[in-house]
Amino acid sequence: MKDMDNVPAMMVEIGQRAKAAAATLGFASAERKHAALISAAEHIWTQRAAILEANEKDIIYGREKGLSDAMMDRLLLNEERLRGIINSLRSVAEQADPVGEVIAAWDQPTGLHIERVRTPLGVIGVIYESRPNVTVDAGALCLKAGNAVILRGGSESFHSSNALHACLVQGLRDANLPEAAIQLVPTRDRAAVSEMLTMVDTIDVIVPRGGKGLVGLVQREARVPVFAHLEGIVHIYIDAAADAEKALKVVLNAKTRRTGICGAAECLLIHKDVMSTIGMDVIKELMRAGVEVRGDAAISAIAGVRKATPQDWGHEYLDMIVAARVVDDIDTALAHIRTHGSNHTDCILTEDAGAARRFMTELDSAIVMHNASTQFADGGEFGMGAEIGIATGKMHARGPVGAAQLTSFKYLVTGDGTIRA
Repeated sequence: MKDMDNVPAMMVEIGQRAKAAAATLGFASAERKHAALISAAEHIWTQRAAILEANEKDIIYGREKGLSDAMMDRLLLNEERLRGIINSLRSVAEQADPVGEVIAAWDQPTGLHIERVRTPLGVIGVIYESRPNVTVDAGALCLKAGNAVILRGGSESFHSSNALHACLVQGLRDANLPEAAIQLVPTRDRAAVSEMLTMVDTIDVIVPRGGKGLVGLVQREARVPVFAHLEGIVHIYIDAAADAEKALKVVLNAKTRRTGICGAAECLLIHKDVMSTIGMDVIKELMRAGVEVRGDAAISAIAGVRKATPQDWGHEYLDMIVAARVVDDIDTALAHIRTHGSNHTDCILTEDAGAARRFMTELDSAIVMHNASTQFADGGEFGMGAEIGIATGKMHARGPVGAAQLTSFKYLVTGDGTIRA
C-alpha cells in the first residue's frame, strides 16, 4: 500500500486491487464464497474480546466528539450485537447464490435459445457512518453477489471496523479467495471519500449509508452511479377503522424499540374520528414511555405535548421524539406523506381492507406496511440475511438492498450454426 499521506495514490491502488479481485470473484464458486463467510463468522466470535476492546476506543472517541445518544447506540458493540452480526453473516452464507441464476429463458423462431442470467456488478464502494456492523453486512453481501467491495467507514467506528474487517479478510484467506475482495480504506481522511466518488475506472456503483449530509454529498459530487436513500422519515397512519390494541402495540414498537434506525417511526397521522379514543391512548402511552410528542393544534392541547413547528413535519429525529397530526381522512394522510415523507417506509393501521389497499397501492414508498411495525424495515427481517441499506430511488435497486440487488444481468445466446436472413 502506498504512503497513506498520499490519499489519491492510495485510492488508485485500492481501486486497482479491487478490480483485479472482482475478475476472480465473478466466477468464484458458491462453495468458496460460503466457506469464506462461515469462516469470517467463526473468527468474529474467537476475536470478540479484541473487537470489543477496539469498540471501546470508538466509544471514547464518540463521547469526545459529542455524538448524540442515537449515534452512540449505533456505534456500540457488545456480545449480543456480535452474535447478531455473526447470525447475519451465517444467514447470508446460507442464502442461494444469485450469480448465474437464470432470470428468464426463451426460444426465438430463428432457432436461438436466449437466457438472461445474473452477473456481479463488479466493484462496489460503500461509504457509511457510525455503525460498525455495516462493515460486515456490506462485505458479506458484496462477496455473496460476486462483487469486490471498497469500504469507507465513519471516523467514529474506525477501530471497530478495522477489527471486524480483519475477520472478513481471514475468511477470504481460509477460502482461498483474493484478500482484496473486501478492502477497508485505512484512513479517517475525508479526502478518501472524494476520491471514491470519482473512481469511474475502478468502481461500478457507490452505496452511501448514513445521514442526510453524507448522502446529499455523495449524490451531488459522485461521478460513479449511486444507490441511495436520504432520510428515513417514516409515517404511521392510524385509520378510522384501526384496531385499538394493534395500534397501541405497533406504534410503541415502531417508535421506541430502537430510535436510531432508519425504520423508526418519526410522524404519526391520526384520523379525526379516532383521535379522542385510540389516538388519545397512543399519545399518552408514548409520553409514558418517555417519548416527546410534538403535535398540531389539536394534539398539542393534550397536557405534556409540545406544539409542533413547520420544521417538525418531514424531520428524522432518530431519537425519543415523534411528530403527530390529526387528519380528516386517508386522502389527507396520503397527501401529507407525499409532501413530507422520504419514500422509505410508511404504514397504515386499519381493519378496512379497502383503505389498506388504497394506501399500499397509491403510496409510492420503497416499503409500505399494513398493521406491522416499521422496525421490520430491515433486510434481515425480509429474509435477506442482511442488507447494505434501504434504497429509495427507482433505478435498479429499491427497498432493502440484498445480494440479489447487487447484481446486473447479461444475455447468453446459443445457436447451432444459426445465421440471420
